Amino acid sequence: MSWQWIVPLMSISYLGLLFAVAYHADRQAARGRSLVNNPTIYTLSIAVYCTSWTYYGSVGRAAETGIGFLPIFLGPTIMAALWWLLLTKIIAISKANHITSIADFIASRFGKSPVLGGMVTLFVVIGVLPYIALQLKAVTVSLDVLVHHLDDFQDMRGSTGAGWGDTALYVAMILALFSILFGTRHLDASERHEGMVTAIAFESIVKLGAFLFVGLFVTFGLFDGFGDLFRKAMADPSLKRLMTFDAMPGGFAAWFSMTLIAMMAVMFLPRQFQVLVVENVNPVHIRQASWLFPLYLLAFNLFVLPIALAGRLFFSGGGMDPDTFVLILPIQGNQVWLALFVYLGGLSAATSMVIVEVIAMSTMVSNDLVLPLLLRFRAAFREDLSGIILTIRRGIIIALMLLGYLYFRLIGESHTLVSIGIISFAAVAQFAPAILIGIYWQGVSRRAAMGGLMAGFIVWFHTLLFASFAKSGWIAASFLTHGPWGIAWLKPQALFGLPLFDPLTHSVFWSLLANIGTLVLISLFDRQTAVEQIQALNFVNVFEKGARGGNEYLWSGFVSVAELKKLLSRFIGPAQAELDFANYMQHRLLKLEEHAQAPAHLVAFAEKRLTGAIGSASARVMVSSVVTGEELDLHGVMRILDETSQVIEYSQRLELKSRQLEAATRQLQEVNERLQELDRLKDEFISTVSHELRTPLTSIRAFSEILRDNEEMDLGDRRRFTEIIIKEAERLTRLVNQILDLAKIESGKMEWHLERVDLVEIAQDAIDATHQLFENKSVRLKFHAPLYPVMLKADRDKIIQVVINLLSNAVKFCEASVGAVEVHLRQVPEGVGIEVVDNGPGIPKEDLEKVFEKFHQVDQARDETMDVPLGTGLGLTICQRIIERHRGRIWVESELGQGATFKFLVPLDPGE
Repeated sequence: MSWQWIVPLMSISYLGLLFAVAYHADRQAARGRSLVNNPTIYTLSIAVYCTSWTYYGSVGRAAETGIGFLPIFLGPTIMAALWWLLLTKIIAISKANHITSIADFIASRFGKSPVLGGMVTLFVVIGVLPYIALQLKAVTVSLDVLVHHLDDFQDMRGSTGAGWGDTALYVAMILALFSILFGTRHLDASERHEGMVTAIAFESIVKLGAFLFVGLFVTFGLFDGFGDLFRKAMADPSLKRLMTFDAMPGGFAAWFSMTLIAMMAVMFLPRQFQVLVVENVNPVHIRQASWLFPLYLLAFNLFVLPIALAGRLFFSGGGMDPDTFVLILPIQGNQVWLALFVYLGGLSAATSMVIVEVIAMSTMVSNDLVLPLLLRFRAAFREDLSGIILTIRRGIIIALMLLGYLYFRLIGESHTLVSIGIISFAAVAQFAPAILIGIYWQGVSRRAAMGGLMAGFIVWFHTLLFASFAKSGWIAASFLTHGPWGIAWLKPQALFGLPLFDPLTHSVFWSLLANIGTLVLISLFDRQTAVEQIQALNFVNVFEKGARGGNEYLWSGFVSVAELKKLLSRFIGPAQAELDFANYMQHRLLKLEEHAQAPAHLVAFAEKRLTGAIGSASARVMVSSVVTGEELDLHGVMRILDETSQVIEYSQRLELKSRQLEAATRQLQEVNERLQELDRLKDEFISTVSHELRTPLTSIRAFSEILRDNEEMDLGDRRRFTEIIIKEAERLTRLVNQILDLAKIESGKMEWHLERVDLVEIAQDAIDATHQLFENKSVRLKFHAPLYPVMLKADRDKIIQVVINLLSNAVKFCEASVGAVEVHLRQVPEGVGIEVVDNGPGIPKEDLEKVFEKFHQVDQARDETMDVPLGTGLGLTICQRIIERHRGRIWVESELGQGATFKFLVPLDPGE
C-alpha cells in the first residue's frame, strides 16, 4: 500500500486512540475516580503550550537565529515562578464566579458587560486564527514531506492544491470533528473536560518522547555526540554566529519583547487559560506545576539547537525548509520508524492545541457573540434551548476551522511557522493589562478596559497583522515602505517616524503603551457603576472573607421559584434544572413552594448556574429580565442594579443601627455581670499571685542568706547558688511581666494592632527566635508550610508570642538529642492555624483542659531524666486569651507517652 494511504490512515487511527483515552477518562470520572485530579496530569495538560511552533518552528527559528529560539521557553519559565501569586488568584476568582473563558473573565470583572465580552471574543478570533492556521500548515507540510519522501517522489506538488486533493482542508475538517467529540458533549462550559485533559496529557508525553528520540538520533546517530556536532558547526562561520546574541534580529530588545509576550501567552492564550484555570481541579497542583512545567520545557530545549545545526550541516546548500529538519533528518538517516514517530509527535503537538483552542474559542463566540443576539429573539425558540446552544457551539467549531484554513490559504503559506505564531502571541499580550491590573486595582473601569483593549489592538493590527498582509502580497507593499495613503509617520514598522526597534519589539512597545496608557488614563477620570464596583471588590479581594457573596445583594425584584426554575430549564434542560434546585435547597435546608418568592441568594445561584451555560454577561441579562418581569436592555439592567444597590445599602445601614442598639443593651447587661464576677475573682487572683510570687522570693532570700553567712564556701557551690538566684530572679521577672500582660488583656486595656499579615512569615520568625533553644538540646525541628503566602488579619506581635510560647513548651518537654518537633500550617474553610507536635512524655487526659488555666503545670509530664525548667504557669493562659481575642480557639491533643499536639485556629478576618 502506498504511503499516501498509510500515513493518513495512521493519523486517523492515532486520533481515534486519543478519543479512546478521553472516553476512558470520562468513564472513570463518572464513576468518581478522576484521572485528572493529579498534579502531573495537570502539568502535562499545560504542555499544550508546546504546539507545532515548538515542535517544528523552534528548530526552524534556531536554524536562522541560533539561540534566539530560547525566549519562547524562557518566558513561560519566568511566569511559572509567579504562578503562586498570579495563577492562584485567577483560579480562585474563576471558581467563585463560574468563569468559562478569558472573555468571560474580563467581562465579569468589569460589570458583566456583554459589549466588553463580545469585543474580547472578536479580538481573540482575529488574534488566534493565525495560530490555528499555523497548526494546519504544520500538519499539512509534515504529512506532505513524509509521504513524498517515503514514496520517493521528485517534488512535493499535488497535496496542497485546492479541491478534493487539498490536505489542509481534510485536516481542518477532521480536527473539527474531533474537537466536537472532545468538547461539546455537555452544555456547562465551566464543567471540566476530564477526557480532553487526559488526552492532552497523553499527547504531551508522545510529542516530548518523539522530540527526544529524534534529538538523540541526530546527536549520537548522525554525529558522534554533542562535541562532534558543535565542533563541525563551529568550523562554519555562518553557523558559529548562531551561538551569539547577534544572530537574532533586534538583539537584546527582541529578546526582551519575545520573552514578555511568551510570558503573557502561556497565561492568556485561550487554550492556556482553559487548561490552567477552567480545567483546574485543585489549586494545590500549581505547586508542582510551577517547577515541573519548566522542567518539561527544558527537556524540549535540549535538542533544538543540535537538530537545527545538524540540518544546516546536512543541507548546507539551502533549498530545504528549516521547519522540516525534525522530520527530514530521520528520513535522511533511513530511519522510517523514527520518521513516523516524529510525525505522530508533530501531529500531537498540533492537534492538542487546535482541539483545546477551538473548544475555548467556541465557548467564547457562543456565549459572548452569538447568544446575546439570539436571546433578543428568544421568544421564537422552544422552551428547551440547551440543544440549540450545543448545536451553535459545534457549528462555531467548524466555522473557526474553516476560517483558520482560509487564513492559511491566503497568507499562511508565505510565512514560516514562527512568524505566524508571533502574530498571535503579540495579540494575546493585549489582554494582560485588563486582567493583571484589573485583579489588583479596584479603580479600573469598564470604559477604561474597553478603551485600552481597543487602542492596543488597533496598534497591533496596524503594526503586525497588516504588515503580514503586505509581506504576503495580499495588500500593496507600499503600505510597509511609505505608510497608508503615503503618510510616512504611520508606517507600520516605524510609527511616528521612529524606527527604533525590530518589527516585533516595535509592535509590542507601541501596542502595550497605547493599551496601558489608555486604561490608566480613563480609569483616573471615569466613574464606575454599582455593579462594576461590586465586581471589582470581589475580584481584587477574592481571598477576603465575604468577597464572594456580594452578588446576591444585587437582586431585589420579585420572582417566583417556578419562574426561576423555568428560566434555568430553558438552557440546561428541565431534568438538570430540577436536580440543581433540589440539591441547592437541600444544602441550604430550604423548603419553598413553587409559587413562593425566590430569596436573593437563590436568584444569585440561578445566575451562577446559567453562567456556566451561556456566560456571565448573558446570564445577568436573562435573570434580570425574569426578576424585573420585563425584557430589559443592558442600560436598563445597569440602571435598576444601581438603584437597587443604593436602596439595599440604605436598608442595611438602618438594620445595622438597630443591631448596634440591641448589641449595646446586651453589652451593658454583660458588663454588669462581668463586673460582679471580676469583683469575686479579684480576691482569688490576688491570693494566688501572692503565693506564686512568694515561691521564687523565698528561694532568692534563702540562697542569698547562705552566701552571706558562708564567706568561705567552695567556689563551685557559690557559683551554683548564684545561678539559682539568677534563674529564680528571671522567673520572677517573667511572672511579673506575664501577670501584667494577663491583667491588661482581661481588663481590656491591651492594645491590639490588626493588619494583613502572612502566617507563614510569622511562623518562620518564631522558629528563628527559638532556634537556639532547639540547638542547645539537639532537638530536631521541621516546618511544613505552603510555598505561597497565607494571609490573615491579625496582631502580628501577639500571634508571634503565641507560636514562640508553643515552641518553647515543646522543646522544654523533649528529651535532649532524640527529641523532635514538627510545625504544620493548616488552612481550612473556617480559617488558618498552626500545629506544634512534639514527641515528649505527653499529657494525661485529665489535664488536657487544665493546661490553659492560670498557674497550672502538668507535674505528671515531668520526668526525672529530663531537665525541664519550671515555668510560670501563665504562658498558655495568655496564649488562649490572645487567640480568643482573634475569635479563634486553641486546644491540645495528647496521650500519655505519645507526645503532645498544640493547635490553634483563627478566622481570616477576626473583626475589630
